[in-house]
Amino acid sequence: MKRQLILLLLILLTMAACLNLGGQDDILQTDEDDNIEVSILPSDSLSDSQYKMLLPFKPSAARGTITNQVNNRVDMDELEDGLRRLSTDVFDPEKYVYEDGQYFTTKHIIGDKNEEGLIDKLNPKIKEKEDDDEQVKEHKENPRVFSHILEQNYLERKDDTVKLAGVSIAISLKSVYRFQIETGGDYYYKDISEKEMLEAGKEIAEVILEEARSIEGLGDVPIMIALFREEKQSSPVSGNFVAKTFVDRGERTIGKWEPIDEEYLLLTSSKAKNKHADDYQKVKAFSDKVAEYFPNFNAVVAEGFYVDDELRRVKLEIPIEFYGRSEVVGFTQHVYGLLNEIFSNYYDIELTVTSSERVESIIYRPAGEEEANVYIFH
Repeated sequence: MKRQLILLLLILLTMAACLNLGGQDDILQTDEDDNIEVSILPSDSLSDSQYKMLLPFKPSAARGTITNQVNNRVDMDELEDGLRRLSTDVFDPEKYVYEDGQYFTTKHIIGDKNEEGLIDKLNPKIKEKEDDDEQVKEHKENPRVFSHILEQNYLERKDDTVKLAGVSIAISLKSVYRFQIETGGDYYYKDISEKEMLEAGKEIAEVILEEARSIEGLGDVPIMIALFREEKQSSPVSGNFVAKTFVDRGERTIGKWEPIDEEYLLLTSSKAKNKHADDYQKVKAFSDKVAEYFPNFNAVVAEGFYVDDELRRVKLEIPIEFYGRSEVVGFTQHVYGLLNEIFSNYYDIELTVTSSERVESIIYRPAGEEEANVYIFH
């Protein structure tokens, strides 16, 4: 088995363009008032689809806000990663440099003691009712759909300077409204249809665009806006982007929305069995063969990412307890062989083997490759 020592894929995907693989350039970064700040721009990115990032890394002006607004960790990750992926369609990674959002602040999004933020301004007001049943009804008739705004900045390089050239904004919207009518009391739930969510999201986007154009520095830049539909809080897979629009330089109204057909799916679920039976059966066959030789194996966690109903990526996680290093090596060899035997190579596939203490090994095979990269931790 070919074994190549590679950096952890998950870390690479997260840090991607932050790494300096082949040198660096000193860059002068200027704002609308021509204030100058010296930054470092790595000479290389990890792939053509990854943006380079300026160093030192400058945190978002709304850093940390998302953790109180979006309830599912996997939704938080997909908001950021998915928005950056969608941005490559309008801001070419070969021409633009990535930076966390610097314009929409925490005050803009959630406000402070003196002023409401956009979240409260754009969600329905809940009237106080004396009767509990009436209070529950009030919430369900006026669900708070709008959760969060995520901003990303794209800078264009000219000679030895970079300057803001475009902005992407994700609007995060609920699929389930979860609420209490008294602190510490029971939770109630209201499902929000995709139609209802889209109608609310498009209205919210108009207000956010107006707000963006009023912020110094954003009055004249191109802006992409994408609507994200969150999954319920307990979901093991993330929600997905459902629509996007592009507002050209200086424009102050939104024109046409473009639907986005993306979906994350738990490949061991009945939904996957009904919708993508072949993929479901491959995961089942893989799981069954693993179980034949390793009695302490319970189940595989499998997630598929579909674009236009076509499988683009499979992520597998196998949680298992080991009794020694040799067992880790033998298990990794076994699943490596099964992965190549069962799964096609027209999509990315990533397999992580974990114990209760740590990640034990990672196998990754990019789409189109015959051989997978393997790393076993020592």
